[in-house]
Amino acid sequence: MTTSTHLLRRKRFLPLMITQFFNAFNDNLYKTAMVLFVVYSVYQDEKQEALFSGAASLIFVAPFVLFSALAGQLADTRDKAAIIRVVKLCEIGWASLGVVGLYLAWQGIMVHTVAIPLLMVVLFLASTQSAFLGPIKYAILPQQLKKEEVLSGTGLVEAGTYIAILGGTILAGFVEVQTSMIVIIITAFIGYLSARFVPQALPQSDYEMHFPLLEPFAVETKSTFKRWLGYPFVAVADQVVMSSRLIKEVKQNRQIWLAIIAISFFWTMGAVLFIQFPPLAKNQLLATPEVSSLFLVIFSLGIAIGSVSINALLKGVVSARYSPISVVVMGAFLIGFYIVAKSWSPNPSGELLPVQEWIMEPLAVPLSLMLLGVSTAGGMFVVPLYAFLTTRCAKDAASRTIAVNNIVNCICMVLGSALAIGLTGIGIAVVDQLLVAAAMTMVSAWLGWMLFKAEKEAGDPAIA
Repeated sequence: MTTSTHLLRRKRFLPLMITQFFNAFNDNLYKTAMVLFVVYSVYQDEKQEALFSGAASLIFVAPFVLFSALAGQLADTRDKAAIIRVVKLCEIGWASLGVVGLYLAWQGIMVHTVAIPLLMVVLFLASTQSAFLGPIKYAILPQQLKKEEVLSGTGLVEAGTYIAILGGTILAGFVEVQTSMIVIIITAFIGYLSARFVPQALPQSDYEMHFPLLEPFAVETKSTFKRWLGYPFVAVADQVVMSSRLIKEVKQNRQIWLAIIAISFFWTMGAVLFIQFPPLAKNQLLATPEVSSLFLVIFSLGIAIGSVSINALLKGVVSARYSPISVVVMGAFLIGFYIVAKSWSPNPSGELLPVQEWIMEPLAVPLSLMLLGVSTAGGMFVVPLYAFLTTRCAKDAASRTIAVNNIVNCICMVLGSALAIGLTGIGIAVVDQLLVAAAMTMVSAWLGWMLFKAEKEAGDPAIA
């Protein structure tokens, strides 16, 4: 805790912490406000609600797959602080468009033809911003911090991210949508202002960006029309080629690759759970949007607690020592969460309970504690793995390593979202899908054990 407090007083860390905090806060405020408003005010069918929630999750992760390779290369070849400032300036633009979409939906103006499509487009833009910021917020830490501070810094960034998620989801679920609109704009400006104080972080190598398909296309295509028409398709294909090359490069380090796979599978489970929360709260527990928001808050709070707790257990040493047991405990809490949710007796009147009444229900506290246990154990599992990515790779490749992690994470989250949508499509109740997530923790435990085994085989003196 002393190291963490020390970092929060340093200009080399605090502006970055504030910037990423408000970035996560605004992303989740917008996404949660959008999903809750549409689920509770537009659709009145569990299947439609679950499908919309799943579609939103798919759209949110797509930019990470499409742009992470480019983002990683940019971050390793440019001043990371300058990129942060440009990205945060773009946030003001998408936030303004998002407010327009929310206003149209709130007023019932062209809801299905304009408002909802616009909300989805803005969700894509918000995610694109995060895709470009993602490789930087962890990769910049070894550059700005001392070696013994990296795990503490990673834990603080992860905890701060989930506290921000907590704040965004609380606000989205507990205030009117028009209030959310105002805060989204204000937060975008605050985030840009804090980004201006992030210290310079120049590239640490002479690595050059490569565009294997775009460069020949630009030279060989004479027709301006053909170039304009074909550029988007070539650009996407180029990202696929760059992504595959970066993945192949990162796979050379077995520990890093195992950490990426373990993190990615964890977020596959996370995707399944996040999709389930809104329809679970509405249809199984007969609760208002505030309760759905409360679930996300509890989950985020638990991740933050786990993020800080694991640093105390490991005493600053980056290791996967506690990852296998942590995710096994997570699975046990998930089963407990399922049992309590399945035993829930719906409100006899059939009306949706507000949070102040819902929390007085006999099973509300046990259900909330189970969810807190799930997320705390999850935080203890995943945080050391993020620290692995920045401490076990070459200094000049940190951003590209994080970019590969984001790509693989998001591919797995797409698969998790598709799994949840598919299970809903074949008629499996949302509450029963919790057991699928619980079963998946066993795979995560095996991956965590494989990583720790690779640590020992590598003869890492830190775990001796």
